[in-house]
Amino acid sequence: MRPSKNNEPNVNLNLNVRGLEQSATLLINERSKRLISEGRKVYMLGLGQSPFPVPDPVVERLKEHAHEKAYLPVKGLPELRDAVANYHCRREGLHCSGEDVFIGPGSKELMFILQLVYYGDLVIPYPSWVSYAPQASIIGRHIRWVPTYPRDRWRLTPEELENICRDDPTRPRIVILNYPNNPSGSTYRLEELKGIAAVAKKYRVILLSDEIYGELHHTGQHVSIARFYPEGTIISSGLSKWCGAGGWRLGTFTFPESLRWLLEAMAVVASETYTATSAPIQHAAVRAFEGGPVIEDYLMRSRRVLRVFGRYMSKRLMDTGLLLPEPKGGFYLYPDFKPFADRLRQRGITTSYQLCERLLAETGVAILPGSFFGAKPEELSARLAYVDFDGGKALKALENVPPNKGNAWEFIKENSGALVPAVDEICAWLEKKE
Repeated sequence: MRPSKNNEPNVNLNLNVRGLEQSATLLINERSKRLISEGRKVYMLGLGQSPFPVPDPVVERLKEHAHEKAYLPVKGLPELRDAVANYHCRREGLHCSGEDVFIGPGSKELMFILQLVYYGDLVIPYPSWVSYAPQASIIGRHIRWVPTYPRDRWRLTPEELENICRDDPTRPRIVILNYPNNPSGSTYRLEELKGIAAVAKKYRVILLSDEIYGELHHTGQHVSIARFYPEGTIISSGLSKWCGAGGWRLGTFTFPESLRWLLEAMAVVASETYTATSAPIQHAAVRAFEGGPVIEDYLMRSRRVLRVFGRYMSKRLMDTGLLLPEPKGGFYLYPDFKPFADRLRQRGITTSYQLCERLLAETGVAILPGSFFGAKPEELSARLAYVDFDGGKALKALENVPPNKGNAWEFIKENSGALVPAVDEICAWLEKKE
């Protein structure tokens, strides 16, 4: 029995849930908003929510279908499944059809159901997104952590994956590969993807390639590992990051034909849990995955904004003395505060959690400790989401500015919102002498 708190009734909790808390990214967002409502100045760099508006054509399609109220097929709207398959064929040269696509209320839900229906270990490179491991714990799956290192820009290497797999070569496994990466902003070169694919193929593991930030590769050069291991890779995507529609809750899984049995098993669970994904949202998503000149222009400007802000903020932090890779995609930085360990220790800070708590209390900058992403508590790392700016204004400012033109600093000063003062606060706090 769980002890009652605040006059709550005692309840029985599944052992796999006991001790777990709400998602750290959602909690920091709610906490930041609460502090703001209390009159505090808070720089909201905790939750990784896209700052950009949903593209106009997608919003218009949603309006056109707002009247849709019928339950759609469990696997998803056929037109949307076809549009997602055509998108991957167009972008990656894959051979897939709508029959290989599964639509769900967010990729997070689809990841959970996949682990529920597939009996095997979950292999997670760390640092990693905060929800991979808790989902496995809730279901009761065994988690194998694979270390990554600053020298590799926090990327999984074929050698580390081989080390995990060779101990028990026939054990069923799902290996998560997330890139551009949350929390580091790093991505993979072609040769690195080929190396990982070769190991995955050798041990017949299932690769869950979380490519939710793929369209936000800062130079638009994202490549799916499914090109090199098509028979064993499930591609996870959705609308939340590249289409600015996190609250719409729409995710996609694209399976190889050889794993269609997994898709069917997931459909059984979905039919008994959430039934179907929102009908109006699915109709609007068709327009997003169809692409075209307006969507491509939106993506091009989004990438330019994130590249400029990411470079500025990473350089500012590195010049102060922090260690971190320059981001290549998405909107995250993963600074290592180790060079300031002695100074922080003198201030009573010895863990990443203490670091972030003090930073928020003393500067108003909200970021998340590395321990939430799988790092050891004493590793003084943190994730920073550079999203606290007006994305619509920034996109508008680039409408008539050709690529590689314009004054980057002027653009940053005019359009970066809370980012410049936030990074200034971090640097000043680090350099402060007690």
